[in-house]
Amino acid sequence: MPSSLHRPRRRFGQHFLHDPRILEKIVDALSLQPSDVVVEIGPGEGALTRLLLKRTPNVEAIEIDRDLAARLRAEGVKVREDDALEFDYSVFPAGARIVGNLPYNISTPLLFHLARYAERVRDMHFMLQLEVVERMVAAPSTPEYGRLSVALQARFRMQKLFNVARGAFRPPPKVESAVVRLVPRDEILRIDENLLRRAFSARRKTLKNALPEVDFGRLGIDASLRPGNLSPDDYARISAG
Repeated sequence: MPSSLHRPRRRFGQHFLHDPRILEKIVDALSLQPSDVVVEIGPGEGALTRLLLKRTPNVEAIEIDRDLAARLRAEGVKVREDDALEFDYSVFPAGARIVGNLPYNISTPLLFHLARYAERVRDMHFMLQLEVVERMVAAPSTPEYGRLSVALQARFRMQKLFNVARGAFRPPPKVESAVVRLVPRDEILRIDENLLRRAFSARRKTLKNALPEVDFGRLGIDASLRPGNLSPDDYARISAG
């Protein structure tokens, strides 16, 4: 254990998970084998890292805070001192498992970045703001469904595992949290990111007004619907032309 507690840094969105029951639940959800390769994003003070290392020696962490990185290295943890938002996750072996208590202030752009590596990972398990998890798993035509839902559902099968109360963290965040599992789909849907961005930036408009260049009639899609009514499969069909 570290000799003293690290002072959380606001600019890194640090909220350290300390509840041993929640930490154990996360590790249990992974059902780790000794041969598994695990990549932990934002290990913080290393509470989860130590539990992961009890199940497999193949754990490597990505930590942007140099003080935390140094403390973890002093404990023998393999650490890459880098920005998770810009990191090239293809450097890890295919089939790696990614886990982490993601910084809530960058969680959405980080999820978009990580989605690009869906074909290389076995799965991902993340602690996130509950609202973000609900958006990730939302069904079409619901208020939570949006660009993030489509982009991730095109690549992953996702499941919210359990909620986590504010008191499980130091300092407590202002929002409720949840743990979510992402498993790559057998067949990744190819969706034009620019098209998706334009569609949901005009989500209150009908499809014919949001994406006027698309021949919805030829695709068998009702042009009077709105972007939030379409499934990831629909967006893949539109992207394919």
